[in-house]
Parts: sequence; structure tokens; C-alpha cells
Amino acid sequence: MVERLLDSTTSGRRAKSALALTCLLALAACSAREVVVEGSFPTPVVDPVPVSVGVLFTKEFREHELVDDATGRGEASWRVSTGVAQVNFWSTLLPAFFQNVVFIESYEDLNTYDVDAVLIPKVTDVQYAIPLYTNVKVYEIWMRYQLSLVEPEQLKDEENQAIVTENAEPFVQWPLTAYGKTPTAFLQSDTDAVNEAAVMALRDAGANFITSFGRVPGVLEWVSNPEEAQ
Repeated sequence: MVERLLDSTTSGRRAKSALALTCLLALAACSAREVVVEGSFPTPVVDPVPVSVGVLFTKEFREHELVDDATGRGEASWRVSTGVAQVNFWSTLLPAFFQNVVFIESYEDLNTYDVDAVLIPKVTDVQYAIPLYTNVKVYEIWMRYQLSLVEPEQLKDEENQAIVTENAEPFVQWPLTAYGKTPTAFLQSDTDAVNEAAVMALRDAGANFITSFGRVPGVLEWVSNPEEAQ
């Protein structure tokens, strides 16, 4: 009787352990994946474009993140924060690409620095694919930007002594796309793979920016004569 009781107790413990393990696995499958994108971005070697440019990173840009909530059993929610990496990347690229760059952070900056235009990058779309969705062991990220060149005067709210972007009318505006892909074979986790794919996408954005800038309608006219082209 004692032996049967012990067997029964052990079975019960095993059943409880199995149930707990199942719950943990289910929770793990459904738990959120959070990635704060980090990476290194080499300075490009190019002949600087001979203009003076202000660069404005809006609050939305600085804090940009992709949020994708799970919708089905076994899926995980994703939160991919790209804002800090975006700022680091463009802060590396643009000073190398333009002859003079000033980062505009306040209304006073607009009044202090004499720039030919203010460049405002905006992330308009980010999509990602992971093996759960593609059945292929790669992680992919697509990014789409809208880049605008704006006259500094258009960003000034004289009454409130503030920067405003809502009603600014860019004299040049163009889209830019970027793509990053990373196979899982060299990585240790889903989050590492998504981070690496995002870094690759940012580097691709830089390459596309450099190679396509001169083909954007209106850009060459502005570079040739920054004051009159506006």
C-alpha cells in the first residue's frame, strides 16, 4: 500500500511537472520579444556635397519602434526599437556626406546656424519577416523613409519660439527604401537575428542614400545654387 501510494504521488508530481513545463513553453512562445537595435555603422568615404545642411531628428524619429502584437496561438509579440540606432546611423552618415552639417535641436539653433536647408528623415514603414511566417530560416526587415529638404524659415514658430514641422512644405522630398536579411545559422537567438537584420537594413539605407541622392529631382539644382533653388 505504501509503495502504491508513493507511485501515485510520484505520478502526480510528474503530471504537475509536465503541466508546468507545458505552461512555461506556452508562455515562452507567446511572450514578447523586445529588441533595442544596436550596431556599428562605419563612416562612408565619399566626396562631400558642397552644401551646409541642418539635420532635424524629430521626437517621433528618435523614439521610433516597430510594435507587432501576436494574433495567434504560438506567436510572439514583437517590439523593435530602432530610434537610437537610426539617430546613430544618420549622425554618422550625413556629416560625411555633406560638407557642413548642423544638428538642429532647438528654435535657437535655427536662428544661430546659417544652413542652406534642413534635412528631416522620417520612417514611414517597417516590416519584418521571421521563420515563423516564411518557413525559411532567415530574418528580414524592410524600411521605408521619407526624406525632406525644408527651408529653415518654414520650421520656425516665431510666436512660441519653437520648431514646427506639421505645416512645412519641403522644396525637395523623396522616398528611400532599405532591406536587411540575416540567416539564423550564425546567430544565437531570434532577437539577435532581428537586431542584425535591422543593422543591415540601416547600412543598406546609407548605400541607397549615397547612390541615389544625385538622381532625386531638384537636388542637383539645389546643390548648384542652394539659395535660388528653394
